[in-house]
Parts: sequence; C-alpha cells; structure tokens
Amino acid sequence: MDSEKMVKTLNVKTEIPFSEKKEDPSVIDPEGRINILFSEDLDMNTVPDGIKLYKIKPDGNEQDMDVKINVDNNSPSVLYINTSEAISEGEEYKLSVTRKVKSINGTCLKEEFTSFFAVDYSFNLELEGISELKNERNLIICISDLHLGANDSYAELTQNRDALVNFLEHVKNSPNVKELVIAGDLIDEWFIPMHLDTFNGKTQLEFTNAVASNNKPVMDAFNDIIKDGKVKVTYVPGNHDLLINSEDIQSILPGISEARDVRGLGAYIPPDFPELIIEHGHRYNFYCAPDYSNQSLTQTDTILPPGYFFTRMATSSVIQGRPKLDVTFPPVCKNELGEIQFLYYLYWNVWKGLITDFPVNEGLEAKVINTCIDGFTEVYAINDVLPYQNSEDDYIDVNLYNGIVETWDERQNKNLVPVKIPTNEAVLKGAFASHLDDQSHVQFFNNPDSDKKIVIFGHSHEARVITSFNEKQEKQVYVNSGTWIDKNKCTMTFVAIIPPKSEDLSLTYVNLYQYTPSGNIKKLKSEALQI
Repeated sequence: MDSEKMVKTLNVKTEIPFSEKKEDPSVIDPEGRINILFSEDLDMNTVPDGIKLYKIKPDGNEQDMDVKINVDNNSPSVLYINTSEAISEGEEYKLSVTRKVKSINGTCLKEEFTSFFAVDYSFNLELEGISELKNERNLIICISDLHLGANDSYAELTQNRDALVNFLEHVKNSPNVKELVIAGDLIDEWFIPMHLDTFNGKTQLEFTNAVASNNKPVMDAFNDIIKDGKVKVTYVPGNHDLLINSEDIQSILPGISEARDVRGLGAYIPPDFPELIIEHGHRYNFYCAPDYSNQSLTQTDTILPPGYFFTRMATSSVIQGRPKLDVTFPPVCKNELGEIQFLYYLYWNVWKGLITDFPVNEGLEAKVINTCIDGFTEVYAINDVLPYQNSEDDYIDVNLYNGIVETWDERQNKNLVPVKIPTNEAVLKGAFASHLDDQSHVQFFNNPDSDKKIVIFGHSHEARVITSFNEKQEKQVYVNSGTWIDKNKCTMTFVAIIPPKSEDLSLTYVNLYQYTPSGNIKKLKSEALQI
C-alpha cells in the first residue's frame, strides 16, 4: 500500500500513570499539572467538546468538571490541566479524550482514551497538618519490627534510634493522626549472641525493663503519646517478643492498648474500620509461630518456635562476620518410610541452607546456645535442632522440636489460623518473605469468610504494597510495613491509612512511606480503594 494513502490516526498519552479501571485508579500527587500529549498539533476548536474531566462520586456516577484546557506555549500538541484549579485531594477523577478531538490535519483518535486517577493527600506529620483534612484525626499509622535490644553491642536498632524518636514526636504532634499501631517485634529477646543467657540471669520482666532503659528516649516518646491521650497506641505481639506478656508491656508502656488472641499472637482490627486487619504475620510461619512440640521435653507450657534457635545462631554469625567455614553436615537422605519422614527430610534441607548461610566459628557440635527462656534451661548445640538420620534403619529424627512436622495442623488450630497451610508448603516456603505476602490472600482476600480489604503484616522486613481484586472486582491492598533496624535494604518505613475525609467521599488511601534521618518523608507507594 502506498504510504500516502494510509489512514493516519491521532495518538494520545498522559504523563500520569494510566488506569482504565474505575476500581483501580492510579494515584497522582496534587501539585503540578496533568499533561496530555498528542502525536500532532491540535485544532483547538475541537478541544472543548473532545476533552472532559469528570469527578467520580461515591455512588459511581460521574460529575462533569468545567475545567480550562490549556495549550503549552512551546508545543500546540501538548495540552494541560492545572491541578490546583481543577482537582481536590482525596478524590477520584476520570479523564476522557474522545474522537471529537482532531488535529489541524483533520485526523482523530481511533478510539476514545479514558483514564481514572485519584489525587493523593499532601501528606505530612507537621504541626500544621494536612490542609485538606482540616485538623481532623482519622489517620492510622503503622510501624513494626523495631527490634529494641537490651545491649547496643548487638542490638539491631541503634543508629536509627534518634530518627525513630523524632518520628514519634511528629506522630504525637500531628493534628491528623488518630492511631499508632506497633505491629510486632517491638522488644527483641531473640537477637542475642548464642553464648549469652537470654535474660542475663534475670527474669523476663527485668529483661523487658532493661530493654526500655537501654532505649529510654524511644520509650519516653511512646509514653508521651500515650499520656497525651490524643493518639491511641496499640501493640500487637511479634515473634521476637511473642513471650513478652501484658504485664511486661504495661510495665514499660503503661496504658498502651494491646491486641492479643492466643499466647504469642494478636491481630488488630480498628473498631470503626472492620475492613482492615493488622498483625505481625508470624502466625502463618512454620518456623516462627508459637510451637507446642517441646512441652513434653521441657515439662512446661513452652511455645518457643525453632526460629528462636536460628536467630541466636544467626546473631553470632553476624557478629563474627559470617565466617566462611567448611561445615560438614552428617548425611541425611530420603527414605521410603512415609510422608512424615519425607517432610522431615525437607525440614533438614531448610535448616542446612540456613546454617550454610549463617555459619558460626563454634560449628555444629559445640554446646553454645545458652537458653534459660520459656522452659529451656540447657545449653544446646546447633545439631540439637538439625535433624539426623539413623544409620541402621534410615529413620530421620531430631532432638529439639520432635513432632513439629506431624503436629503442624494441630498447631494451626491452636494458633487460630483461618485457612490451613499445607505442611509441605509451610516447611519449604516458611523462610521466604513471599510466602508471608501470599498469606494475605490465602487467609483474608481469597477467604469467603473474610471481609478484609486491607491487610498489613510486618515480620519479613521487606516493605512492599501488593494489590489484587476479588471475584466482585473489588480492590484489595496488602502492605508490609517493613522495619526500622539499622541495616536493611529499605529501613525506617511506615504505613499510613487515610480514610475518606468526609461522608460524601469513598476513597481510602493506603500509603507506604520511608522516614529519613533528616526528618523528611519519602513516599514509596500509594494506592486508593473504595471501602
């Protein structure tokens, strides 16, 4: 075909993220302008009828916005809308470019261009607050994985302590914050070198108070928020503080609200926000959820899971510089003794990988893990948690956590897991952050008995936002709140939930931010959904 006879088509795009779904608007910042770029210079007489901006009402109807479409002085093919003149924070819009728009050569679009977008709030934690919220308190702020330790020589949060205090002071003084939720691992009684007695010869209550003393500026900042009474503070247990009981917490943070269900676990659902659930996430982790398999061994009601022993080993490995040692593992092979034995073989493989990644100078056989916690009174070797194989009958056995595989379903029942995780999946994938992320869908979004649309976990230290849609095409948002420890790929992160600013609006914003040592706030991701 002769190129001169080909029918030309006018093309259009915008510089804002594109979304063709009303239920999943892209989120833009409120400042600046919305540029609309065409492939040819336009006939401006066709623009008023061809480009429309609509506000999306809570009932889904569209309200035509009478806005001025400006032409860029440097290029007649670029039009723009001044955001300050046309849009409001916290609301959703539809941009429509129809085939009525023509270029100066008479070409038009092949089909209508439509994109939905929501306007984010000008978020801040300053005294003046978010202007669009007019000093209304409706923000829910969530942080997790502070890992406050009793001794700065091995604690994971020391360098970021001043920034955390500064952040908490801003939370207290913000006129918009309604709640602050600590989603687990506030106190760390796991990240301790192997050779040390967990509580340094003292009680757990004394240990908790030692952590508070070592992190006094942080505790003072938390207590200032609690005493001020304007922001509700709620604590949810994590795995590193799953043994820290209410008495311990109240001794250092008197008056703090606590969300607990069974021992070592808790989930927080704000009373006026039933579509949101916040928990640490270790409930769904084979290696970190409360475990009952050692109770006959210790003759106590111990719930300490195997992740505790791995963390003690990993702490020493980190302090030792993760030495490159050639560890010889006693051979363990698959046998023909049934499914349970195969699962113990998988369990051995996971442990072998963890020990290889975090080797210690002491090796596998030295009795170096000093416990004195939750019924454990002995000093153990790494081999005590590593499965081994009997040479005579090929049977795979283990000293500590004997029975952990075959009791997984019973353990999930005790730990109130809504949707059971298959044992082989739990054993193989429990060490991966992606498995925790998946549980937001398994336990809540894909669970017909759940009404949750927003799920926040911590635990993995990997801050992220993942969106999905249910069968009704309703948007769902999962967020991992990340961590505040010193050394992490992305640290000092927090989540802000911003419900609709008024009854005639329907959008809730789920935003992931990073706090910087200088006190600035960087937005990592923002999502808007209808609740």
